[in-house]
Amino acid sequence: MPTPSLSFELSVQGMTCASCVGRVEKALRAVPGVTDVTVNLATERATVDTDAATSDAALQDAIRRAGYEARVLAGDAPAEPLSRSGEPLWPVLLAAALSLPLVLPMLGMLFGADWMLGGGWQLALATPVQFWLGARFYRAGWRALRAGAGNMDLLVALGTSAGYGLSVYLMVRHADHGAPHLYFEASAVIVTLVLLGKWLEARARRQTTAAIAALQALKPEVARVRTGSGDVELPLARVKVGDLVVIRPGERVPVDGTVIEGASQVDESLITGESLPVARHEGDAVTGGSVNAEGLLVVRTTAVGAESKLSRIVRLVESAQARKAPIQRIVDRVSAVFVPVVLVLAAATLLGWGLGTGDWEQAILNAVAVLVIACPCALGLATPTAIMAGTGLAARHGILIKDAEALELAHRIDTVAFDKTGTLTQGRPELVAAVAAPGHDGDLLPWSAAIQSGSEHPLAHAVLQAATAAGVERLSASRVAAVAGRGMSAQVQERSLRLGSSRYMQELGVSTEALQARADELQAEGRTVSWLADVTDRPALIGLLAFGDTPKPGAANAVARLHALRVHTVMITGDNRGSAMAVAARLGLDHVEAEVLPADKAAIVNRLKAGGHTVAMVGDGINDAPALASAHVGIAMSTGTEVAMQAAGITLMRGDPDLVADAIDISRRTWRKIRQNLFWAFAYNVIGIPLAAAGLLNPVLAGAAMALSSVSVVGNALLLRRWQR
Repeated sequence: MPTPSLSFELSVQGMTCASCVGRVEKALRAVPGVTDVTVNLATERATVDTDAATSDAALQDAIRRAGYEARVLAGDAPAEPLSRSGEPLWPVLLAAALSLPLVLPMLGMLFGADWMLGGGWQLALATPVQFWLGARFYRAGWRALRAGAGNMDLLVALGTSAGYGLSVYLMVRHADHGAPHLYFEASAVIVTLVLLGKWLEARARRQTTAAIAALQALKPEVARVRTGSGDVELPLARVKVGDLVVIRPGERVPVDGTVIEGASQVDESLITGESLPVARHEGDAVTGGSVNAEGLLVVRTTAVGAESKLSRIVRLVESAQARKAPIQRIVDRVSAVFVPVVLVLAAATLLGWGLGTGDWEQAILNAVAVLVIACPCALGLATPTAIMAGTGLAARHGILIKDAEALELAHRIDTVAFDKTGTLTQGRPELVAAVAAPGHDGDLLPWSAAIQSGSEHPLAHAVLQAATAAGVERLSASRVAAVAGRGMSAQVQERSLRLGSSRYMQELGVSTEALQARADELQAEGRTVSWLADVTDRPALIGLLAFGDTPKPGAANAVARLHALRVHTVMITGDNRGSAMAVAARLGLDHVEAEVLPADKAAIVNRLKAGGHTVAMVGDGINDAPALASAHVGIAMSTGTEVAMQAAGITLMRGDPDLVADAIDISRRTWRKIRQNLFWAFAYNVIGIPLAAAGLLNPVLAGAAMALSSVSVVGNALLLRRWQR
């Protein structure tokens, strides 16, 4: 018999980086009975699969022993971290305020001014920054040491402690004669800058959980259930499979189900990506989260709760975010080797000079000089300054980069997958053809506009806009009525007119043979065709109207620019193949995937990733959220849904697909600056550490070199401002 299995969801508090995720996973895997572990830094969740003998208390204890806090969540709990308030800003502001009086005298020295504070004042300002506001670095560094690893927090703790400790030593050593140069400002400024970087990272990370919360918000809280005693509103959690749910016009569909009574047009664009409302009759399926546009529907429930399509989309987004582990920072990878190397060199310097010369005071100064020159100020600034400059540059050009990891990853993009509706196209239907039957050239558009004048349907808006653009005289209509699932009827100029689908025409006995060939051509291009007929005396065809979604003005240029950047372009859409192929041909796209469901969109993105491609997904709808989260880089249009923008790392604020190429180009230039900055940061260390160990670089010069390395990386990053399209 197979061993019974359990799955636990735990909230984990205190994780700050990818190495924290690794430590939590390692601690959980060591618990007997655990078969699989996935830890998500973005949502601060751990998903643990165990056998039936493992308790949740054992899992929580393992996490606490690793240095973190944990609690077990219910299986349907919303994806929300324990630290919902995120990283507070006040420690950054307070650290900056305390550090400023220490830094200003350094600037004054450049102009011959002596603003230097006394040692006691410097100590009073630097101590709270070092040990109160910077306490997190000591805690995280200690956890890293216990795990036998090195990280950025350990580097910050070591380097700033060296500067602070040396300053205290010099104050005590020379208290009775002279005022030696102290290094309090170096330690305080490093702590302040790294705190700022941590706050920016946490702010970006919180954006990922908002996408799931917005998806959850699509579910109505109540459903109108038909019972033997009438229609009763019940909480959605009490609705069961098989219940009859009544959905009025304008309401959001609360459950997945099958229509057993009524007919209507249903807007499923947020779920399926279909640009036009779709007709739903008896026997047709409807999806929870879509909007009932016209008629009253009675739906037999087929799926609720976790089994509904919307819930599956939520799980896809959560799963994709869990798999998309944060990029391992270059500095973090290097620090794992850099920290022990620096410690060994400092210890060797101390022992070498102390045992070799007997001058232990000089030996301490030389060892501290090694630690000061190795203090990771430039290393810590190399990546964030370039990212901040790159994100600021992008924002000025209408590109909002909410996730620094997206900026880092975007430089490797070689494949861009586009959604069609609302991304490459306008996202609203337009009248693209009006073909009159013989003898009715002047009747088709005026009579169609008259019938549609009081309708709020998207196709009606398209007809009215086309009539206004053509300068058509507005006619009045009477007895206007919607025929659910078929079309409309009205009286115009004493004529009884009908406007609607092919099925409606067949029911009325109207022959469409005269224009059927043209209708077939338009439908092959993915157009939606409506017919206008006069049934006053005998049924007679007046003409056809064809509707379609037209490409955005900048879409063709966007595809051309991506090709110039050697980027492969793909369209992934829920629309029909004819419409998709027509748009792809106009824009010059390389490949098309049509009639794709939300889950399949993510699967196609994953297939591209499995083929060795670095993939960006560009979309604007809820149906794109799983694919946006699955891609290496998600790019959303601000003209689309809030969910898409929250699931993506990059948002195009003008909704212009041409900005995709800008985002990639800015990322490539930013990545180049990061590599250059890391080179300069390491160059100072490679040159300075041997000089300090040899006694040729005292702590004063070591501090100056460290400051110069910081200036060089910041100045290099600011050169990004010169970028132009």
